Amino acid sequence: MNLLNAPSSPGPAASSSNAPGQLDTRAMGVMTLLCLVWSLQQISLKAVADQASPMLMVALRSAVALVLLALLMRRRGEAPGPGRWKPGLAVGALFGLEYLLVAEALRLTGASHVVVFLYTAPIFAALGLHMRLPAERLGGQQVAGIAVAFGGIALAFLGGDAASSADARSPALLGDGLALLAGAAWGATTVTIRCSSLTSAPATETLLYQLLGAFILLLPAAWLTGQFRFESSAVVWAHLGFQSIVVSFASFLAWCWLLRRYLASRLGVFSFLTPLFGVILGVALLGEAPEPAFIAGSVLVLVGIGLVSARCRVGPRFKAAGAFMARTSEWAAKVLTLIRGGNTDAAIAQIKVAPSVKDIRALEAALAQAGLAGRWRDVDQTIAQSIDALSAPRLHRSP
Repeated sequence: MNLLNAPSSPGPAASSSNAPGQLDTRAMGVMTLLCLVWSLQQISLKAVADQASPMLMVALRSAVALVLLALLMRRRGEAPGPGRWKPGLAVGALFGLEYLLVAEALRLTGASHVVVFLYTAPIFAALGLHMRLPAERLGGQQVAGIAVAFGGIALAFLGGDAASSADARSPALLGDGLALLAGAAWGATTVTIRCSSLTSAPATETLLYQLLGAFILLLPAAWLTGQFRFESSAVVWAHLGFQSIVVSFASFLAWCWLLRRYLASRLGVFSFLTPLFGVILGVALLGEAPEPAFIAGSVLVLVGIGLVSARCRVGPRFKAAGAFMARTSEWAAKVLTLIRGGNTDAAIAQIKVAPSVKDIRALEAALAQAGLAGRWRDVDQTIAQSIDALSAPRLHRSP
């Protein structure tokens, strides 16, 4: 997603009114409501599964949201970038695969299980980015978080009724496995975005590819697998309206609105409420009864995800190390040259698509060493916003 909408005009007199700020009561309320909505999507699909197959429902909701998004992009004068269609196809295919797995998992296991295992995505994203980007190497805290999370996954799998059967391919256990694979697909989507030109694409363009991929993949899959069931009742239409208009479209707009106004890393903390709400609502609305081992495993998974998603921020005592990075970062040197030459617009554009937090820290140290820190408020704001965006949990779409 393009999380940044900072002003680009140079000069110290630039206004700071558009810079994302700390969370207030309104932001916390909206974010909590969004987490509730996101947790309800699996609950909703499961609730009407006997009347409308989850796979067909996801295909139909993607089609409705796709039309609404296309109208929004037309009104804004937006169009997909000509050089981004290849990674767009990959992201669309991964998104479609993710919800194909989610739909199958919902047929076999509880909605609370699906939402918890789906939200292991940051773990898989961290592992993928570790292998693809040198700047995303995992530290000790992240490795510990992955170990805790996988320990929680093992505990959730080994405990409870699904694991007590001698049949290793019991439906509930298979459904849990499919939900976990869906989380891996989500993580792969994040890696694809971060390692391609989509990292600088507008959020609407990335969502366009995802919705298109889900519709193209899931509609024929539902027909081929005999899951084309859709009973035209008021209840089913209400759930479809909720899924398409509220979950796939309105919540996305609200998420982007929050990202333009508040710090992404602060918002990301709230997203971990979604699996918690999912378990609670599964019990309250669907009568599910999670086993103690699953609950304990879920807690470990959430703790592990929190450790993986947290990034250590560099404080003043590390300025010497920052100066060393400034000497060794080619990207920081190029951006510093642009700033020295007065081309702050080009520098801001580069900062918005910075490779990593380390590179931006190196630029900060280089600016301080050159006595240029604080001279361009819009440059400072963009640096702060980019650090915050790259430090946020690895979701890269509305969760």
